[in-house]
This record gives sequence, structure tokens and C-alpha cells, in this order.
Amino acid sequence: MDNNEGMGTYSSLIAGATGLVGSALLEQLLNDPACHSITVLARRPLGRAQMEPAFRAKLRVIIADFDRMWEALDDVSVDVVFCTLGTTIRIAGSQEAFRKVDYDYPLALAEWAKHTGAKHYLVITSMGASSSSSFFYNRVKGELEEQLVQIPLDSVRIFRPSLLLGSRPSFRLGERIGAAVSKAVQWGMVGSLRQYRPIAGEYVAKAMRTAAKQAMIEQAKETNTEGQPAVYTYSSSGIAEMAAQTTG
Repeated sequence: MDNNEGMGTYSSLIAGATGLVGSALLEQLLNDPACHSITVLARRPLGRAQMEPAFRAKLRVIIADFDRMWEALDDVSVDVVFCTLGTTIRIAGSQEAFRKVDYDYPLALAEWAKHTGAKHYLVITSMGASSSSSFFYNRVKGELEEQLVQIPLDSVRIFRPSLLLGSRPSFRLGERIGAAVSKAVQWGMVGSLRQYRPIAGEYVAKAMRTAAKQAMIEQAKETNTEGQPAVYTYSSSGIAEMAAQTTG
């Protein structure tokens, strides 16, 4: 599925490139000839490896206050927007602060994307996302999904991974415990339970990259008319299958 046939190269923006999935996605896109330019919107500098001279012509990093993202991105125009923003209530400090990162910022970014002519918006929510959920985390994710599909982009692609595996810059005890338990019993997670298997952040990044290429191929074949976007939702097991079929 890592095939560029039927499409040209595309430009992209990543919000959340210092996180688990975002950093993996950035590394992959830097080495992917299908993506000719990358703009990163971040709140702190990137790692040194991602700022190597070989990547300078392809990569632009904008360090900004996300409350003023439209101002920071005033002269930016891209084809594809990747949103990998996400936090926890413990790290954010309150439900209100969590909602700002996981709802307000992704929604503002999608609105900016439409305003500036971006065609495709790819975002990570979570398994169990539902606006009617009794769990605050899942409810916020579900509310975000409902709002995103009202924005008239060409396509909105929603990724709902289960527990993410990988090295994070911040320690998350609950995720460490959950990952250890899930990895110990995942051999028994078959059939309908397969979607609950933990998944590596780099695999989610691979699936997002593959989906972006597919979006560009579909765009080349047929341009959507103004209105509701085409919406694609990827379960955790579907994400794993996409990643397994992706090379590079």
C-alpha cells in the first residue's frame, strides 16, 4: 500500500510532532519522497536528529502558542494536515486544560485547514470515542469527532488506536501498567478482542502516512464538491493491518 502511483507529491503540516506518534510520523515523512515539504507546529523545539542539515530544505518548524495558531500559521499552506495532539488530565492539570489540548486545538487546526485550502485532515482520537460516553476522556474525543466531520474539507480521517506503546518524553504510570498487562495477555486477544491489542506509536504513524497517500490518490481521481467531507474511521486493528502492509 506504500505506492505513489496516481499521485504527485504533497505538502503537510504536523501538530504534535514531539509526542509519541507525532515524532514517529515526522521521522517517516522526512524520509518519504511522497511528502515534499513538512511544516511542524510545536510548543517546544524538536530533537536534534530531526533538525539534521539533510532535512532543512524539507522541514520548517514553527514554535508557537497554540492559542494563537492561526497567527503563527498565517503564511502556511499545505495539502494534508496531521493532528497528533493529545495529553492526559494528570499532565494537563485539569479537565478544562485537557479539553483545550484534545478538543479546542484540534478543532481550531481543522478550521484553519479549511480556511487555507488544505484538502485532508488526519487526526488521532481513541478507541471508545463517543460523545455519549460516561468517561470524560472518551466523551471529549467523541465530541471532537462529531465537530470535525461538519467542516467541509475533502476528507477527514479518524484514527482510533487502543493503548499506545513506545517511549514517551513524559512518564505515564497508568499507560505503563496497562501496556504491561495487555502485552502479557494479547496472545488471547483474537476475533472481536483483536481491536484491544496495544499498538506501537510508529505503526499508527505508518497507517496515517498510508492514509494520506490514499487521500491524495483519490483526490487526483475525483475532486469533492463543497459540502460534507468524506469521513474514514480506522479502528485499532485496522490501523495495525494498514501498518503491516506499509513499507518504509
